[in-house]
Amino acid sequence: MEPGWVEHAIWWQVHPLGFVGAETESAGVEVTHRLGRIVDWLDYALEIGTSGIALGPVFASETHGYDTTDHLRIDPRLGDEADFAALVAAAHDRGLRVLLDGVFNHVGRRFAVPDRGWYRLDGNGEHVTFEGHPGLLALNHDEPAVADHVVEVMCHWLAAGADGWRLDAAYAVDPAFWARVLPRVRERFPDAYVVGEVIHGDYARIVAVSGMDAVTQYELWKAVWSAIDDGNLFELAHALKRHDDLLGTFVPLTFVGNHDVTRIASRIVDERHLPHALAVLFTVGGTPSIYYGDEQAFRGIKQERVGGDDAIRPEFPAAGPEALSPLGRPTLHLHQELVGLRRRHPWLHRARTTPLHLTNTQAVLESEADGQRLLLALNLDDSPLTQDLPGVGDVLAGAAHLDGMRAHVPPHGWAVLA
Repeated sequence: MEPGWVEHAIWWQVHPLGFVGAETESAGVEVTHRLGRIVDWLDYALEIGTSGIALGPVFASETHGYDTTDHLRIDPRLGDEADFAALVAAAHDRGLRVLLDGVFNHVGRRFAVPDRGWYRLDGNGEHVTFEGHPGLLALNHDEPAVADHVVEVMCHWLAAGADGWRLDAAYAVDPAFWARVLPRVRERFPDAYVVGEVIHGDYARIVAVSGMDAVTQYELWKAVWSAIDDGNLFELAHALKRHDDLLGTFVPLTFVGNHDVTRIASRIVDERHLPHALAVLFTVGGTPSIYYGDEQAFRGIKQERVGGDDAIRPEFPAAGPEALSPLGRPTLHLHQELVGLRRRHPWLHRARTTPLHLTNTQAVLESEADGQRLLLALNLDDSPLTQDLPGVGDVLAGAAHLDGMRAHVPPHGWAVLA
């Protein structure tokens, strides 16, 4: 079961190497103290309303951070252990939790432990690579020394102040491996949060077998932008039904953007409907995560090529938040409004969501838990949404006109009602 503090968690996810404008390769780079640039943005994370920082890879690696060379050393392009300690201390001083990215499925070719028994080898004795990437060598998770290493690494950084781990490419690792690792970690750190990156598969089974607290909710992510773009809210309703089933077992990590996917502001073709996607994220069950820059409506297209992640992992201004374009402020204010609503209704963490009204382009969704409820009205249509909603008396976010029991939401509008 997840730690109690996670009920109130809303993450601001940062890809550190991109955020600080680090070199694309670490070879020959001396220690450069850049983690302090993230410290300079912690007050901004508080202004958004988030309660934690989810960091991408910070450990020594060859290029993008996911080709690790030493799990026990901070990447020299970011700084050193003292810089990391200062970042954690500054976050905790502000009440922000810190989530680390653990890349334990594969390593870079210059990994610090070159013992061949640590690696998966094919029938010819050649290294098995992760999804065909020649620079990513798959670890042998049947090797006890690998499990011992992962336990050591997780405990080392939890002892250094981290509050939890995101397990990268957890879908590629036998869940039984995590079942051997995580109990040993939790013996020392029972309050640590562990969420696995799982793109596809049986989410509930993976959580049950592995002992992880949660996995990433890619199915809901896809349904949110796809249903909105296609004008097919039945797709969203179907995904929410499956999402509710998961909530009976665990609370997924929910998102509309991360370091591996096209920006939500680029995904949503009609920019009038970007608020609709965000409203879904913050009114359904889950542990929400905001990818840095999404709160400013940053654009960026994920491309399947070398350097194809650059557009979605940009550098943030060294001068701080004041250097951001004013064009992003409306989306920032929208995030603040919705995050504030979420923080005032922590029961939404485990809320189940049911459609009360549903067409291709209009929906009223009821989220309910602990005897409380909110309604989210979504209108993708050129016509107003008019619906009788007994018991509704307040507009908490968005725009709607209430006439007795009847709610009116303007064309292409949305509203959260109570």
